[in-house]
Amino acid sequence: MANVFRRLWESPVGIRTTHFWGPVANWGIVLAGLIDIKKDPEMVSGAMTTAMCMYSGLFMRFAWMVRPRNYLLLTCHAANETVQLYHLQRKVRYEMNKKKAEEQGHAVTP
Repeated sequence: MANVFRRLWESPVGIRTTHFWGPVANWGIVLAGLIDIKKDPEMVSGAMTTAMCMYSGLFMRFAWMVRPRNYLLLTCHAANETVQLYHLQRKVRYEMNKKKAEEQGHAVTP
């Protein structure tokens, strides 16, 4: 057990480095996105969701290219990209249905 902890402590991507704590903090973004799944798509900001998709896409590449590779950061941003793309498609569908309903004179439901 002590040997495992020592390897974690001395690793170039171990718990003493930003290679560890940066991704740990970023999981909060993923959790917030998962919580927002239950909210109406009307509440989703298309601009912010698009920005988050671009942010996670860029940082996935960074996590892959940095040496040593940061698999924890890559996983975190892949999860965030998935959540944000889901929100973006919800928003697009809502806006399309809203536009169609307005043309037909109906009320929009999320």
